[in-house]
Amino acid sequence: MRRLASELGVSQPVIYSAFAGGRQAVVDAVAVAGFEAIADALEDVPAEPLARMRAYLDFAASQPHVYEAMFSMPSELEFGTGTGPDALQRAFAGIHAAFPGPDAVEAEVAWATLHGLATLEIGGRLPAARSRARLDVAHRALTRRSD
Repeated sequence: MRRLASELGVSQPVIYSAFAGGRQAVVDAVAVAGFEAIADALEDVPAEPLARMRAYLDFAASQPHVYEAMFSMPSELEFGTGTGPDALQRAFAGIHAAFPGPDAVEAEVAWATLHGLATLEIGGRLPAARSRARLDVAHRALTRRSD
């Protein structure tokens, strides 16, 4: 919030006063905007697994603070209920289109895998030099079909 206030040239209380719900409303607004942006990024590439996976990880790497607001900061957004904000539903639909199935379980596992990779890479917990190799392994694992 300090950084946001600094970039806007205002104090933190001014930011909070612009949102009726205070700090939580600001975090939720940033998260919703992030879901809009990641949905756009996913929709801008073909609905094939590797392209969508790469788009997801590229977004997270290029917008680490927004990504943190989307997933790591406390939020009042509803996940997995189908009743959350349209932006969140669009983002999930972008993943689901690449990992279709009779239910959403494959897409949920794909999202969880991508989120884990993104979070660990953003936090510097995994070597950047092996990012592509991890993506390739995740892609193979998520697209392997068992009959």
